Amino acid sequence: MKKCFLVFLMLICCGLSVMAQQKNKDGKDRPKVGLVLGGGGAKGAATIGILKELERAKIPVDYIAGTSIGAIIGGLYSQGYRADDLEKLFRSQNWLALLADRDTTLVGKVYKEEDGVVYLFGFPVRRKTDANDKKGFGMLHGDHVYTFLDSLVRHSPVRRGIVKKAVPFSCVAFDIRRQQEIILDTGSLARNMRASMAIPGAFKPVQLDTLMLVDGGMGNNLPVDVVRMMGADIVIAIDLQQRKHDDYRSPFAFLKGMGGVLKWLAERPDIKKYNINRTQADLYINPDLGSYGVTNFKPKAIAALLQIGKETGAVHRKQLETFMKDHSR
Repeated sequence: MKKCFLVFLMLICCGLSVMAQQKNKDGKDRPKVGLVLGGGGAKGAATIGILKELERAKIPVDYIAGTSIGAIIGGLYSQGYRADDLEKLFRSQNWLALLADRDTTLVGKVYKEEDGVVYLFGFPVRRKTDANDKKGFGMLHGDHVYTFLDSLVRHSPVRRGIVKKAVPFSCVAFDIRRQQEIILDTGSLARNMRASMAIPGAFKPVQLDTLMLVDGGMGNNLPVDVVRMMGADIVIAIDLQQRKHDDYRSPFAFLKGMGGVLKWLAERPDIKKYNINRTQADLYINPDLGSYGVTNFKPKAIAALLQIGKETGAVHRKQLETFMKDHSR
């Protein structure tokens, strides 16, 4: 009986030892790292360059939060796509056609009506369904970009079993009806990314139950607070914003009592939150993107932005390595 008890104790001790080794190996004793990716349209190419250096420095990522293009990059990154994959994606896409729902087979035709859609040079300019569409104003439906994102998610490294599990991910959208930030972390990932990038007036909003969702940049363009709520102990934020607004005063303050979008213009809650969030990151990376803007999707501009990102990441690489050592003690 005593021998059986000793054997039982030894088995327990061995089991605990293995569990302890797994705990260390899995990194559960280290601080949880949150990655925040800000919005910025085409400037998101620079984010990918920076991600390359995060990977080279072997920075673990436990949580991801993003807005607009940061939501698209972050959502795909959470599904196992790596920086090299995303770079190829950025370089290979015809972004004008993708974002504008352009049918490239109709490029040479001035006018074409097909399946209830009127095209000019391949661009959809009117749909029969638009007359009864109550989903809010927007020139572009975003159907192509949604289909594109959905395909990427369905064939992601996580879905194909190449990567064991997805990284917890949240993205930010803005409910234009209630004028409030909405955090999306469940349901269709493609839909969530599409909602987060729906620039008001350019893209049709995404309707989700009673919510009318547009670009998350209207409420929170650098969601450091979101990734903290997810459980991150330390936060690395990549901010594509170039002009800071420390002492911003809205020129539309006289519209404050008007409500809706006019009230948003008067108060600009997004800038207030942005100024708080960018100071709350443990490691804040803000590449100098010069004159490149949100619409610079031409191949030459994308290549330049990717290079700026790589150079910015390289500058921060030693800082990243030192940063993780300091926080892992």
